[in-house]
Amino acid sequence: MKFQTSITNIKDDQEIIRGHKLEELVQKHSFVEVIYLLFTGKPPSESETKMLNALFVSAIDHGPGTVSGMTARISASAANSTHTALAAGILGFGPRHGIAGQGAMEFFYEHADEKDVSGLVAKLKEQKVRIPGYGHKIFTDIDPRSVTLFGIAKELGIYGKHSEFALKVKDELNKISSKPLPLNIDGTFAAILCDMGFDVRMGQSFFLIARTPGLLAQIHEEQTNDVGSRRLGEDEIEFVD
Repeated sequence: MKFQTSITNIKDDQEIIRGHKLEELVQKHSFVEVIYLLFTGKPPSESETKMLNALFVSAIDHGPGTVSGMTARISASAANSTHTALAAGILGFGPRHGIAGQGAMEFFYEHADEKDVSGLVAKLKEQKVRIPGYGHKIFTDIDPRSVTLFGIAKELGIYGKHSEFALKVKDELNKISSKPLPLNIDGTFAAILCDMGFDVRMGQSFFLIARTPGLLAQIHEEQTNDVGSRRLGEDEIEFVD
């Protein structure tokens, strides 16, 4: 079995990552900078570093009520190991939670130059096509994380046509939707990553990087509290014939 890689080369008692000695990366570069280097093969600019750092922080945790947070904690409550509970949490991600970014990036890349945004949104609604990256269980009109991230993107000169398009879609969706549909963290991530020129598959990768520390914190809290194995109470289960 043989793998071809241009990422990491370990030889002569040295580890080389994307052409840089690991010890030099440890001494001179931040975690965020090296993540960017790993994925792209080049070091980020100062603006790219700040933007990626902001993205990671914005999605670092969203409480135990999310599907991923809940499944991670339930798994931990059964006395599973940390890595098992983390895997359970990650498996809780899906198109409706956490990894909608890839679909949103595909949508933004494909339609960002659309002149008739209103017509596009109306057509998709008629076809019952759900646009990824919109809607939230708790936030209604505005997702505050979105506002903050777009503000930072503008300050750094990263805000571009994909972010503008994402917000136009939000406005058009809310004109015809029966309920408020804010641009959520998945959609915001996607729009900004598109403006940064990333491959669509990174929409999932970067969100997973961002949320993993939060899941680990939720797991550790569950392990520390050690309330025992969690399960639904009988009054929370309704049998239907």
